[in-house]
Amino acid sequence: MGIMDHLQEYHGLPVVDFPESVKDPHDAAGLPAPGAVTWRITVEPYSGPELWTETFTRFLTTIDSSRVRALIVGCWEDIHDTGPEEVIEALVAAHDRLPALRALFLADIVAEQCEISHINQGEVTPLLNAFTELEEFGVRGGWQLSFPAVRHERLRRLLVESGGLPAEVVRGVADSDLPALEHLDLWLGRREYGGDCEVADLAPILAGTRLPALKHLALHNSEIQDDICTALAAAPVVARLDELSVSMGTLTDDGAAALLTGQPLTHLTTLDLHHNFLSDEMRTRLKESLEAAGVHVDTDAGEAYAYEPGDGTVRRYVAVGE
Repeated sequence: MGIMDHLQEYHGLPVVDFPESVKDPHDAAGLPAPGAVTWRITVEPYSGPELWTETFTRFLTTIDSSRVRALIVGCWEDIHDTGPEEVIEALVAAHDRLPALRALFLADIVAEQCEISHINQGEVTPLLNAFTELEEFGVRGGWQLSFPAVRHERLRRLLVESGGLPAEVVRGVADSDLPALEHLDLWLGRREYGGDCEVADLAPILAGTRLPALKHLALHNSEIQDDICTALAAAPVVARLDELSVSMGTLTDDGAAALLTGQPLTHLTTLDLHHNFLSDEMRTRLKESLEAAGVHVDTDAGEAYAYEPGDGTVRRYVAVGE
């Protein structure tokens, strides 16, 4: 499966595309107030009339950018062939014109435009270094993605969506100093698409030493979901979480049993395991064990798909791969 729909809401605000037709400030009269929406800046790949940087320049000269609270980067002009380096450079150069920016999402690109594992990325931490007041940051696509360890005082939510997240990126996130981070969401993906992360790469996250404010942890969409659950069963970070997600991956009864027989989970408000390969007996056991304590447990298998090639093996698939 891929991502089929563009973001409709981000940072608690409805998403509005900055239109092609607006050519000067006089045309902006019918547009929403700058801070009332999340603006998506996007162009038509290859065949559009403008480059992304040209549309962004027009946005800055049309909208009162000093009041913009949230931005989404959609397609740039050659998403199949190049990364967003020029996009990132343009955003960094304009950081002083966006003093109210609190949320930024890079590459709201759907499968019809480019499959998630084919989205070219680059080094994204210059955006965090430039926008020091940013509270929410998201990025889609793991191919060529770079995330060296960074310190950011204000960031509260970090989302990295991928069909295969490189171990180097996972280590960069895990080694980052993010004292305000409350919500961490990593789509780890498949090795076939670059997701070569191992449990050891997650060690600083699991230890909880780098993320003192963390309340929501999602380590999901992974083909090593059982191994992750086994590590979480004794991970110090779990004791101070409100929400834990190990969904979207290849979770089986082995991983679920490790969670249930490990440290207590009854302090959680939510345990999300949707898209899984659990038996009916394990689903019942999870709900009976945790829902009586007030934990909302999502065990819906959804569209989890397994393939048996006939050689005695079973191939299980994550929710979002290609």
